[in-house]
Amino acid sequence: MDIEILKTCFYYTFVMILLHFQFAPCFCYTTYLFGDSLVDAGNNNYLFTLSKADSPPYGIDFTPSGGQPTGRFTNGRTIADIVGEALGAKSFTSPYLKPDSAADAFDSGINYASGASGILDATGTLFIGRLPLNVQISNFEKTREYMVNSVGENGTSSFLKDAIFSLTTGSNDVINYFHFFSANVSQSAFQDFMLYNLTTQLKRLLGLGAHKFVVVGIGPLGCIPFIRATNLIPSGRCSDNINAFVMGYNQKLKRELDQMNTNMGPNAVFVYANSYDIFMQLILNYPNYGFDNSDGPCCGGYIPPFFCYKGKDDAADITSSSLCVDRKRYVFWDAYHPTEAANLAVADKLLNGDQTNCSPMNIRQLYMIKTN
Repeated sequence: MDIEILKTCFYYTFVMILLHFQFAPCFCYTTYLFGDSLVDAGNNNYLFTLSKADSPPYGIDFTPSGGQPTGRFTNGRTIADIVGEALGAKSFTSPYLKPDSAADAFDSGINYASGASGILDATGTLFIGRLPLNVQISNFEKTREYMVNSVGENGTSSFLKDAIFSLTTGSNDVINYFHFFSANVSQSAFQDFMLYNLTTQLKRLLGLGAHKFVVVGIGPLGCIPFIRATNLIPSGRCSDNINAFVMGYNQKLKRELDQMNTNMGPNAVFVYANSYDIFMQLILNYPNYGFDNSDGPCCGGYIPPFFCYKGKDDAADITSSSLCVDRKRYVFWDAYHPTEAANLAVADKLLNGDQTNCSPMNIRQLYMIKTN
């Protein structure tokens, strides 16, 4: 009789262990990503939009897809992909609009980013479909509801404390400003308007249970091929006016994040990622990083409209845009976005760099700490 009881107890214990592993969330590296085309992983594939990267040669070096486009606006992995891999993510984050993406909320996380979007709702209107930052965070609210329904409020809150919330946005707002508003709105006023709207969304995420933040500053937009070509800037030069605007905004952003860190104490951490200086060093010292070209795009050529597109037949198809021979030797993939090789160099600084790269700590250190 005692043996039968022991067998029964063992059986139910074994079943409970199996159920735990089947239904319990995976407490590993998890991130929730918000932003624009620099980190979009395919959300725009599901929108009616002029901002898409769903055709070759986009994704040509993205191994998981066999070189097929996924909606990433580069030839391979984004910076967010590379950071996630380095910190042990089991897979790349799924785009929110992908069917059944909610199932990944407890695993590697979800990507809410959308090409052509910005901090401001009106940014990117010319591209028709896009998900502004405000909408992206509303979509995270829906994900959170799914999580609460799965593991309860306490379980969700506990899980989100260790997740990293990353925001890479603002570039399109700046480009829009110089195209449409610079004649009527001062640079300082527009910077403040951007910052106010961004901090409003950060506070929304705080209220939803976020504790660990990576807020990526805007890179040197004055040096991207699109800006250089449309402003007739010669090789080796950048738009000083646009870069000055970006630096002014980034300084205000860093001060705001420093203040939020002071106010929150041990309850939350806001990491400022200094993408401007990191990427500018890459552009200025490109031979030291193994690049041959930091001016022009690998794909799409130097002249508007900068389409990066491969024809249906082969590379010789007259509808195909120009494509560089060695993609690892170029800083820029197309007129707006870096190559995977450049993303690798930037990601290394964000993961392992000192406080000139990330403040008050790098992303690897953020991943390791515990908040209250």
